[in-house]
Amino acid sequence: MELRQLRYFMAVADELHFGRAAQRLHMSQPPLSVQVGRLEQEVGTALFERSTRRVSLTPAGRHLQERARRILDEVESVRSDMRDYVDGLAGHLTAGFVSSANYTLLPGVVQLFRARREKVTLSLVPLTSGEQFARLREGTLDVGIVRDEVPPQGPASVPLTCEVVFEERLVACLPVDHPLAGLSEVTAEQIAGVPMITYPRALMPGFVDRVAEVLGASGRTPRVIEEVAHQETALGFVAAGMGASILPESVRQLVPPSITVVPLAGSPTTRLLAVRQARAGSPVLTAFIDCLHDAARSLPVSA
Repeated sequence: MELRQLRYFMAVADELHFGRAAQRLHMSQPPLSVQVGRLEQEVGTALFERSTRRVSLTPAGRHLQERARRILDEVESVRSDMRDYVDGLAGHLTAGFVSSANYTLLPGVVQLFRARREKVTLSLVPLTSGEQFARLREGTLDVGIVRDEVPPQGPASVPLTCEVVFEERLVACLPVDHPLAGLSEVTAEQIAGVPMITYPRALMPGFVDRVAEVLGASGRTPRVIEEVAHQETALGFVAAGMGASILPESVRQLVPPSITVVPLAGSPTTRLLAVRQARAGSPVLTAFIDCLHDAARSLPVSA
């Protein structure tokens, strides 16, 4: 049994007239009659009662009409779904992200993407940069959002490509009663003299290296008193008066009244990057990266 035969049968069943059904199908009547006859032979029973005056469905024909309508509707639904998938309007996307993207870029991206691609299932996975690079190469992640981290390349590695989607200033987070807290900006030399709460390089090498580069301009080695895995933890230590921490400017959204945010002199910046496999370029992935850029442009924090 072929789908074509079911479509022929449905045309006759709906019209109850071979001539009108043939016109609807843009074919002549004899081939249509032949195909319906072959379908009747295949199912082993008559589907139509024919006379010189009228055509009507047999009980078997009425049963097949119900089944065939459901089958053809499902086939059309599959065809429509596949068109949406090919056009990037349906499917699934898994995106990794570093925690700092969660309170800057990510909310706007999710809102935009779900509005533009409502049939696409979006899965968001919080991961460190290194974890994202590994999963991108494995193919279990479609896109990653990392901070200041360019993916390492190797001869045996799946090549990854990245692009900057958001750039913002680095700031010093200080206890509100610290002598530097009242300044309009602090220099690298000034902040390098304050005990620092930093982050393990193994977890976020790009950001750690970027901060080290900025503070290294002072010629002084910062005194690190604590390494923490999360920015929220760093802010807790700062609020307790233990020292300072260098963070993206968007951290202003999280700081309590006990912390003052002071820009760094020279306005050094930190960047969020979208990373994907170099050969990846599906319409869904392209749409997501477009949303990253559009969401970034709407953010009030800028370099």
